[in-house]
Amino acid sequence: MNPTSTLQGVFPVFQTPYHVDGEIDYPTLQREVDWLIECGSDGLVMAMVSEVLRLTTAESRLMAARVCEMAAGRCPVVLSVGGESNQIALDNVKHARDVGAAAVMAIPPVSIGAAEQELFAYYEAIVNAVSIPVIVQDASGYVGKPMSISMQAELLNHFGADRILFKPEATPIGPRLSELRDATDGQAKIFEGTGGIALVDSYRRGIVGTMPGADLIRGIVALYQALQQGDERRIYELSLPISAIVATQHSLDAFLAVEKHLLVKQGVFLNTVVRGPKAYHLDKETVAEVDRLFSLLNDVLETP
Repeated sequence: MNPTSTLQGVFPVFQTPYHVDGEIDYPTLQREVDWLIECGSDGLVMAMVSEVLRLTTAESRLMAARVCEMAAGRCPVVLSVGGESNQIALDNVKHARDVGAAAVMAIPPVSIGAAEQELFAYYEAIVNAVSIPVIVQDASGYVGKPMSISMQAELLNHFGADRILFKPEATPIGPRLSELRDATDGQAKIFEGTGGIALVDSYRRGIVGTMPGADLIRGIVALYQALQQGDERRIYELSLPISAIVATQHSLDAFLAVEKHLLVKQGVFLNTVVRGPKAYHLDKETVAEVDRLFSLLNDVLETP
């Protein structure tokens, strides 16, 4: 089987639940994994909104292994492996391979503005360390600086479309996605990564899947199905409330706050604990607006 044949569709990035003391709540994480799969997820991802930058190395390794166990072969799991040095990334890659990841995803180092040849060598080392696919994540919508389209295309040309996939998040999202598609003669397999706000536009530009947060999974799955079916009316009925909710999530910490609020609202999480220091706190007006929009989305989902 082609190693990328299962890497398509809706791959939510799960949220990390905590006990009130800040320790990882694994029973709730199991409930989240089961719920995401029951809601129609094609795969699971451990990445930025899983708070990977706020976990210790030991916590990150254990959670990666536990999530692969929790998925229990029901869907592929993608694990984030990026690091601030080649050595850190390679250790993460080898661990991800050993615990059963279907693919790995790597952001560049975020503490330095590495030159292109250094970034190419960084990704080259990751690809050469494993036989599973590597998703190149330009996470500059949250951290770091954008990677050039030419360097990303060079990676694909060097290693092939079955070894290198992409999750471009540099702005402007749509034009850069099309540039990457065109620079690789349409070979690039691209996941959309805007939480759903640009899913409709990105789908029309030729993505193979989306990696949203966990909180809107029912809406995102329904929207993705509507896009596949070409149901224009339902596409916009679903995408408008989804986009409005995601528009409230203007930073990584805003994503964490809103998503955990909605996961509690849906009975998946027990609390909204995010590890500090935090750069954003939900106020009551934002909560009220998110709740109104979420109610609108549910109304659409309940209407055939």
